Amino acid sequence: MSPVLAGALQMLALIAALALAYRPLGDYMARVYSSDKHLRVEKWIYKGIGANPNTEMRWTAYLRGVLAFSAVSVLFLYLLQRVQGHLPGSLGFTAIDPDQAFNTAASFVANTNWQSYYGEQAMGHVVQTAGLAVQNFVSAAVGIAVAVALVRGFARSRTGELGNFWADLVRGTVRILIPISVIGAIVLVACGAIQNFSGIHSVGQFMGGSQQWNGGAVASQEAIKELGTNGGGYFNANSAHPFENPTPFSNLFEILLILLIPFALTRTFGQMVGSLKQGYAILAAMAAIWVGFTALMMWTEFHHHGPAFQIAGGAMEGKETRFGVGGSSIFAVATTLTSTGAVNSFHSSFTGLGGGITMLGMQLGEIAPGGTGSGLYGMLIMAIIAVFIAGLMVGRTPEYLGKKIGTREMKLAACYILITPALVLVFTAAAMALPTPGNSMTNSGAHGFSEILYAYTSGANNNGSAFAGLNADTQWFNTTIGLAMLLGRFLPMVFVLALAGSLAEQRPVPATAGTLRTEKPLFTGLLVGAILIITGLTYFPALALGPLAEGLAS
Repeated sequence: MSPVLAGALQMLALIAALALAYRPLGDYMARVYSSDKHLRVEKWIYKGIGANPNTEMRWTAYLRGVLAFSAVSVLFLYLLQRVQGHLPGSLGFTAIDPDQAFNTAASFVANTNWQSYYGEQAMGHVVQTAGLAVQNFVSAAVGIAVAVALVRGFARSRTGELGNFWADLVRGTVRILIPISVIGAIVLVACGAIQNFSGIHSVGQFMGGSQQWNGGAVASQEAIKELGTNGGGYFNANSAHPFENPTPFSNLFEILLILLIPFALTRTFGQMVGSLKQGYAILAAMAAIWVGFTALMMWTEFHHHGPAFQIAGGAMEGKETRFGVGGSSIFAVATTLTSTGAVNSFHSSFTGLGGGITMLGMQLGEIAPGGTGSGLYGMLIMAIIAVFIAGLMVGRTPEYLGKKIGTREMKLAACYILITPALVLVFTAAAMALPTPGNSMTNSGAHGFSEILYAYTSGANNNGSAFAGLNADTQWFNTTIGLAMLLGRFLPMVFVLALAGSLAEQRPVPATAGTLRTEKPLFTGLLVGAILIITGLTYFPALALGPLAEGLAS
């Protein structure tokens, strides 16, 4: 079988699996967030944290819950790393340095999972399981909760109440993330991923010395790492490591976990606003971008430039032979169009244009389909922008889902789409202008610039993947990327929740003959076009200095 055909068949199998899971999972999540009943274990949790799950919150109270919970999580994870040397199961590892502990705490709480350390050489079992794995669950649940709050803003009228953050957080974790993760971990163990708490042991003799490996609860963390679009690996090689991702089947299964919830949330959205067609329109926009990016990535990586590529069947540098170009390309696009950041190949070794595709996927805002929750609310913000553009073209007050998009709504939407590019470009410019940060670049020229641009793009967009050529374990990068991750996660949430509160207070506007039909293919095309044009205008100068210059020169 040719490598191209193998890649195409993997893509078709993945689409079929997503289609089978779309309706039952989307409907189930709609029931979870619409129910007024609480499971017994949920009641215990509410009692333990002192929360009343039946109290409705306005957007300001909902935001306070998000920020308070996240702040406590950052502090807890930071302290856990600083006292690691005194914890059982530390495997002899000492405390993490302050700047790296801050970076890691910010990273996992922000659902980014950027890692400036070697996981198997720095983190013991307690930090990995009680710290990092726990944040993989709850940070994903926070993202879904904020998305559901925005959906309620569209669905409700003449009220500023958006639900209860603590109830949404607990339900998302207990009823959605944990059950699917248990199933996912069992599948990965069956595929060969490890699941233990063994210590460090030697494996064979190599060049006069032994290779050392430590075990860990890898399969369980791998499942939620992908399902929650987190991305942080137990090992430095991440999902290229055979302990995390042993076979081509496990590779395809992990891609399925990455895309499962973000795509299914579009049906949840349709159910909660009372129009499945609206959900299908958002799904179509996400799917069009995802399929287009995947096809373009495969073309760039399969495109033959000489006998070496022809013999290998494509650009195999930095890729695992057990996955090939097709499996690596699908994985790379899935992780950078979501906020996952896991890698089964090294993006720095992709062709110049291939590396640019991974960057552009993040710069779109990771909305196709995006992260757990963040993809949906990011796409809905872009839908509001598209409705506004359409209103300008026809001279009509824009409306979306029966809500008028006025000055306040547009200001909030504009702030949302501007904050992340500002973080990326300002931090990148500062790093290139100062003398010290440039020393961390492995390469010079366009590729070296791409390393810096990729790092801040990944951090501010809460992706977490790296270009694999930048030494990011310095005080400058640990601090600035940590700040980019926190600001890139929580500032947009402020605007999303404020927008949700504004929409929920409005009276519904009845549809008329002049109302834009946002469930039609025409609007889907307008939405995709608006996303690509806005992103292109924002990032084209930076991309021209990095991956585009490298790709055109090769």
